[in-house]
Amino acid sequence: MGLIKDIYCKWKSPLDTTLQKAKKANHHRFLLVWNRGLGDIPLGLFALVYRIREMIPHASITFLTRKDLKDLFLLLDQVNVMEGGFKRGEKVDIAKEIANTHDAFDVYLDGIDPTRWLSWQLGTLTPKLRWNVSFDALVQKYNLDPNETYIGAHVNSETGIYYGYEKNWNCNKWRNLFQKIGDAKKGKVILFGMAKDGAFDMDHVIDLRGETNVIEMLSLIKNRCRYLVAPDSGVLSCAYYIDTHFPINIVSIWSDPRQGILRQKVASPNPECKHSPLIGDAGDVSTIDINQVYTALFDGS
Repeated sequence: MGLIKDIYCKWKSPLDTTLQKAKKANHHRFLLVWNRGLGDIPLGLFALVYRIREMIPHASITFLTRKDLKDLFLLLDQVNVMEGGFKRGEKVDIAKEIANTHDAFDVYLDGIDPTRWLSWQLGTLTPKLRWNVSFDALVQKYNLDPNETYIGAHVNSETGIYYGYEKNWNCNKWRNLFQKIGDAKKGKVILFGMAKDGAFDMDHVIDLRGETNVIEMLSLIKNRCRYLVAPDSGVLSCAYYIDTHFPINIVSIWSDPRQGILRQKVASPNPECKHSPLIGDAGDVSTIDINQVYTALFDGS
């Protein structure tokens, strides 16, 4: 029975079945509940919106999501977003969340599964996060010298706990990389992420973990960072799929290359984005040496 179900999902996903029913009933007001990761917004939800509009062009699409994800939905074309009162990992009580707007929607999609529903997009559809030029001014609050060379770094993929393998380098490797960058006077390092832990107390390291929302972070990457190094993470996925021109050299480190932007198998919509993925031996990210990352970042510069 499992094999039959897998074959069915491959050729006709639950999403397509739902959309066909909605189209037949002339239902076009969608509420989509999302309580998973940041990176899945470009990697999965972009294609979800694309598919809905492909089948129902006049669809009205609203996402119900967490506070920490809400801002990124501004970068998807013509969608609305509602902030829910739930945390990651919690089951969403949809009836409670939309008690005052229940009649505003015809179709509810919860338990969205981009991996199973949207595999058709791989190698075909390029995710695009629409950049608004007004976001560029957000960098001003951080008082960073526009003439300095900055290397962005995301040192911890917070989603690593949801996988059966280690996504992240250990702190010693990051510290050694940052020390090498400092010794060679290649620039200053900006840390992005959720929370500080004091592990990278160096004069040339600027720790902005926990100090930016997602749009501010992307504005800093776009407007101040010439380089970015990160594991498979939401930060990497979002920076990679910003749909505008800006020079950036991205070095990504991987345990499993069958995930994330490597699984997507499409180039960045930013033609000035250079991407160098480094893959650990036998699925072990710790086998990637700091000299490999350093060379990938600065080779030729």
